[in-house]
Formats: sequence, structure tokens, C-alpha cells
Amino acid sequence: MSKSVSVLDKGEVAYIDHMGSDLMVVNSARVSFAKESNWDSEPDFDGAREMKLSEKDKKLIAYLAKHKHWTPFAHPQITLRIKAPISIRTQLFKHKVGFVENEVSRRYVSTDPEFYNPMWRSKPTNGAKQGSEDFMPTEDGNMCHYAYAHVMDTALSTYNMLLNKGVAPEQARFVLPQGAYTEWYWTGSLAAYARVYKQRSDPHAQWEVRQYADAMGELIAPLFPVSWEVLTQ
Repeated sequence: MSKSVSVLDKGEVAYIDHMGSDLMVVNSARVSFAKESNWDSEPDFDGAREMKLSEKDKKLIAYLAKHKHWTPFAHPQITLRIKAPISIRTQLFKHKVGFVENEVSRRYVSTDPEFYNPMWRSKPTNGAKQGSEDFMPTEDGNMCHYAYAHVMDTALSTYNMLLNKGVAPEQARFVLPQGAYTEWYWTGSLAAYARVYKQRSDPHAQWEVRQYADAMGELIAPLFPVSWEVLTQ
């Protein structure tokens, strides 16, 4: 399994650790009846034993997801390390239930931040308050890029000037824009991550956050293949 997925220009979603499996989902449901399942196994081409769920346990997981019995999916836990622009972090941090996060703090860190270089999109034309249309033509996009890059350079030089003048890092960080990258550890349940994926991979979600949702799915799906498929379909 890939341990990390590159996102945007400098972003990343990296696998750190996880606890549990599809079998944990099954047994956290079966405990209601004081029952327990085990892995089925069958030999593969070289004689090794492949551990997999029985068909009845796959059907149970599908039933749980279909009827929104979410608590069995809350027992497995996944930890990812995510690097994203501040504005995208803000969107993801709206998902509170089932998550805990610890973020890089610029009260303590004063190294030069990195900035996201967007591919510019046009504003929506249907009167919507949010969202965007297609990517802008190259000429217009280049003009926006140069203006944006100038602001980022100014923000960075001002940030460093404040630090060099002895301003406390916890105040100097105020000058950093929404395009600055940040990083955090994000631990959540399988149920919580599936909820994030479904909402943030939707075509109506912001393009940038959809890239992060897809990266999360790429890392989590191999860990819980049966559960992830039914939770995110």
C-alpha cells in the first residue's frame, strides 16, 4: 500500500497508523448477540493462506451500512498526516464528530511557510454563493498568478521582518494568508473518514478539497476494503 499521496502542488496525505479491520466491524456488531466471527482463509498460488471475510460477514457489513447502523464502523481508527492550505484545513476541520487533530503551531515554528499556487477558476455564473466554474484561460490565469505571487512574497518578507524585529511568533503569524500550507495529524474513526469522503468528494465540493478526499480514499480503501466500498458508494 502506498504510504502517502501527493496533493495539489505541495500538499500531501500520508498514512501514519490504523487500528482494526473489516473483521472488527463485524464483531462489534455481532457482540450484540454474544457472537463472534473469524477470518476465512484459503490457500493462494504459493500455498500461503489469504485471510478474508466470509460471505455472510460481507453481507452483514452491507446490511449495517444500508440501514445506517454506524457504530460498528466507529471502532476502527485511522491516523493520517495531512499538509494542506489553511483554507482547506478549515473546511476539513468542520468535521468534528469522530476526529481529533494536532496541528503545526506557528507559536513555536518560525521556518518559512510554503504557499499554494492555485490553478485559477472562474466564479460561478448561476448566482450561487459558492463554488466555481471551469479553469480560466491561460492569459487571465497568468495575470492572476503574478498578482497572487506578489502578495505571497510580500507576506513572507513581512513575516520574516516581524520575526527579525523581535515580534513574538504567535503574533507574526497573523500576516500569513489563507494560501499558506499547514500540517496536522488527523485521527478519526472509519465511520468519520467515510463521512468526510462522501461529502468532500461530491462534485459540489471545492475542487481542492476533493483532491484531498480522493487521496484519503486511496489510502484507507485497502485497509478496510469491504467496509469502505459500502460506506462510500
